Amino acid sequence: MAASTSTSPRTAVYSGTFDPVTLGHVDVVRRAAGLFDHLVIAVAIAHHKKTLFTLEQRVALVQGACKGLANVSVLPFDGLIMDFCAAQKATAVVRGIRNLTDFDYEAQMAAMNRKLRPEVETVFLLPDAPLACISSTLVREISKLGGDVGQMAGAEVIAALKTAHGTAKGA
Repeated sequence: MAASTSTSPRTAVYSGTFDPVTLGHVDVVRRAAGLFDHLVIAVAIAHHKKTLFTLEQRVALVQGACKGLANVSVLPFDGLIMDFCAAQKATAVVRGIRNLTDFDYEAQMAAMNRKLRPEVETVFLLPDAPLACISSTLVREISKLGGDVGQMAGAEVIAALKTAHGTAKGA
């Protein structure tokens, strides 16, 4: 396959609920931002989940976690991720995978997304090994129970969790 001669910027989308954004997410964002000209972080409205944080709070927390990354923008989205990719003129979707369970689910989603928009590639990135055990669900639960989430989330997220639960430790 010949190398692309297009001068169009390479845009990728990294979507998720980000409830809350973790250091694992930020690691994937930083590496994806180095691979693409523009990375759009798509914060899902998430009708299917009861989130701790509102959409507006999640967008603000992701923006705070990604400040300093000039080629990264954060937008809310609703609906099919492939439709959002089309609207953003994205050529790729970035997905972070921590383990085989994530891979099985994400591989199925990538195959379905390819049926919907064959021109959009899925790129899997592994978080740095010490971050692979972190999930938003675990961060919320540990925070709720008064545990230290300082090695799992940034300072703004920890403060938001403390406000939400009144118990977060580890700034």
